[in-house]
Amino acid sequence: MNILSVKACLCFLGILFLNEESYCQTTITKWQFDKKAAVSITYDDGIPTQFTEAIPIMNRLQFPGTFFIVTGDIKGSRYHAKFIGRPVKEIMNETKTVSTNKNNFFERASAAKFLGYKGTTDYFFRAGSLYEEGKPKAAYKIIDSVYTMALAGLFKPGIDTTYEAGLSAENSWSDFKRYAAQGHEFACHSLSHPYMAILDTPNMYYELQKCKEDIRTHLGDENTFSAEVPFGTEDERVMEYVLQSKLFPALRNKMPEPYLQEINRGYKEQPGLSKKEYVQWQRGPLSKTQLSVMKSWVDTLLAHNNIWLVLVFHGIDTLGWEPINHEELVEYFQYIKNKEDSLWVATFKDVTKYMRERMAVKVTQEKSENKITLTLLHSLDTSLYNLPLTLKTYLPASWKGVNVHQNNKTRKSEILKDDNGKYVLFQANPNKGKIELTKR
Repeated sequence: MNILSVKACLCFLGILFLNEESYCQTTITKWQFDKKAAVSITYDDGIPTQFTEAIPIMNRLQFPGTFFIVTGDIKGSRYHAKFIGRPVKEIMNETKTVSTNKNNFFERASAAKFLGYKGTTDYFFRAGSLYEEGKPKAAYKIIDSVYTMALAGLFKPGIDTTYEAGLSAENSWSDFKRYAAQGHEFACHSLSHPYMAILDTPNMYYELQKCKEDIRTHLGDENTFSAEVPFGTEDERVMEYVLQSKLFPALRNKMPEPYLQEINRGYKEQPGLSKKEYVQWQRGPLSKTQLSVMKSWVDTLLAHNNIWLVLVFHGIDTLGWEPINHEELVEYFQYIKNKEDSLWVATFKDVTKYMRERMAVKVTQEKSENKITLTLLHSLDTSLYNLPLTLKTYLPASWKGVNVHQNNKTRKSEILKDDNGKYVLFQANPNKGKIELTKR
């Protein structure tokens, strides 16, 4: 082939560079398989009925889920909830003379569950709720009261566990491993489900890092990508610390990419108004949420092309916070399945990877009469970002068939057609060598 006949062009994301023959057009589709929107079905807390009721429904429909689990009380876990810091008796003695204030609040709150008495956890959660509501002085008073009562001997000896950790303890790592092998993602939701907003940084780190370690030990590195801080907190101190710690590549409640708008569960903002390349739209169905409302979220996706619906479930049937009846899940998930031609249903991890790879990748393309050669390159960590991207390449009108070859694998691909001409859709792996499209 005469090298002068080779035309080269660059394609980045959805921008098309046309040559004089109106092909050499390659785009990376916004969502995998050129779907119109993405859906991630996520569950918090590791409630047993999520696995006994919801997973069988999802498996029948071939839907993968993401499960944010609480690990500290599961049999076989190496790490359990505890206080990281100086002796709690020393802290208790200080409370006799120094009231709780902004300088000592986080340490005292972190220790409050571990004073050696049953009943103190309730006060911890009351303080956490008040603090998250923007009432720090009221939270300080709650912490003062729990230490005063402990010093007065008004609690019985013992240690509490949280409601979520207690329910999660009914699961087993062997079951989780089996579900992971079925294609479901597991992710960190802490050791004991505390209010992170009132923990000091050593205890915040311990809760998340040790949860991650047990997940890695039992389920492998592939399930340490995602995390969600309990109670869906948006506390700035917590979010900044967890992001800076780089413990997890992705946080469900905080993804500060410039091309992504986040609309979290409590927000009423409509996703269709965003001008960003992507919108992560979280919706959390509650016990009283009407099925018609849940279906309307799916309909909203199909009216746009940049929305990622992240569903957040907790309780199923009679267990867990705000439980949803599993019969409703059957109907709702079938509604999504019926629209699967337009919806990409994937784990939280995979949608995150796809977006980041697509926004980071550069495509180099060369063409000759019978072959188009592409190179996909990005500078992301290839041990993490290894998801195939979907490419759409327009072909010369004379091509009747096409083979796609990459990394010693060749497959025949179907030629499709739209108003712009003939094209082929195919999966390609960035940083894995050249992709060759050859006429056949």
